This record gives sequence, C-alpha cells and structure tokens, in this order.
Amino acid sequence: MRTPAEMIVGLVLCPCGLLLTLTGTLAPSWRQVSLVPDQPMDVIWEQGIWDICRERQSTHDRLCGQADELGYFERVPVRVAQGLMPSSLVVTLVGLVVAALGVRCWQPEPRHLVAGVAGLVLLLSGLMSLVPSSWYTQELWALPAPPGSTLTVGYSLVLSYLGSCLEILGGLALALSFHHCCKERRAPKLPPTPVTEAGSGSSRAYNNPWDVLEDEKDGQRWGRSPPCDSDL
Repeated sequence: MRTPAEMIVGLVLCPCGLLLTLTGTLAPSWRQVSLVPDQPMDVIWEQGIWDICRERQSTHDRLCGQADELGYFERVPVRVAQGLMPSSLVVTLVGLVVAALGVRCWQPEPRHLVAGVAGLVLLLSGLMSLVPSSWYTQELWALPAPPGSTLTVGYSLVLSYLGSCLEILGGLALALSFHHCCKERRAPKLPPTPVTEAGSGSSRAYNNPWDVLEDEKDGQRWGRSPPCDSDL
C-alpha cells in the first residue's frame, strides 16, 4: 500500500517547522532597536528571549551578553516565550517520533490511528509556539526600550511564526488519518464464501484416483463368472 498523501505532507512540513522554530528560539533577534539616543547612528540592539546583542553595522562588530538595564527579561511576554518555546520543541520531537511509528514507510500498511494521534500532538506543539510569538508581537512596542529609539520586528520572530504555521498545517494533515480509521471500522466484514471449500473437496477427489481404479479392477474381477468348459 502506498503512503497516503496527507501523511507525506505532515512528515515534510513538521520537520521544517521544527527547524524554523528552533532557529527562532535560539537566535537573539526577536526585536531590533535602532537610532538609540547617545549612541552612534549605525548601532543596532538585537533583543531575543535569552540574550541581548549590540552590533555596529559599519564595522560588523557584534557583542552579545549585554546587561538588561531596562528590565526587558522581566516582562511577562518574554517570560512566557522562555517557557513555551522550549516546551514546543520537546513536544514537536515527541510528535515526530509517534508519527514515524504511525506512518511506517518501511511497512506495507500504516497505522492510521497512531498517525492521527501524532497529528494532534504536532498541532498542539504548533499552538504552543504560536501563542508566545503572537503575544510578543502584540506587545512589541510596549516592551522596555530607550526613549526616542526605533523598534522593528527581528528575523527570529518571523521564523518562529513560520515554524508554528508549518507545524500546525502538518499536524492537521496527519490528523486526517482518523478518517481512514472510521472507514475501516464502518466497512462490513464479509463471511468466507463456500466456493473455496467446494473447490478443495473436488480437488481432493481428483488428486487421488487410486480408489476409483481399484473399484474398476474389483468389478472386472468379481463381475464375471469363472470360465466354463463349453467356452473353451
């Protein structure tokens, strides 16, 4: 049996979403702060959920581990992202393992029920990473920043969004495997036909004709009377 299309779509989208979410979680560029007062014009502050980096565009000098003087990491959207993003990665890994056991490309028949459960797990992981990304975007301009600076969305936040959407789409595709489970349960089980039994009995009669030959020989032997003298 060929692997269903929805399973292939799920196994392609979910690993891609995992890579994007992992990059967005680790890279310190959820928000970019530029045109900071009392700083050179080419200095950009990149803020993530774990670290703050300072980069000078003219010389490409980058220095991470900057002190959080404004209490950026103490805000609720950042703290929620620090908790949900790693949890989403772990749930995604678990969902991919369950999906591999359900799809079973190396076997002729997939396990539709297991693949459907994996789709629900991956759907949950996508929602877990989408919630902090959306909340951070909503509070982007409310988070602490130097007054008079310019705030823009960083590439890490965009990657987190894309990874979450891919995981949700892949989870929905795998969840369609429940439809095959319903079809298998609704399909009536036909009783075995007696044609095979009749065929097996007839074949057994023709496979061993020894008894018929013996009967014919016995009939020839006993059906005739012994020869008389007049017949000679």
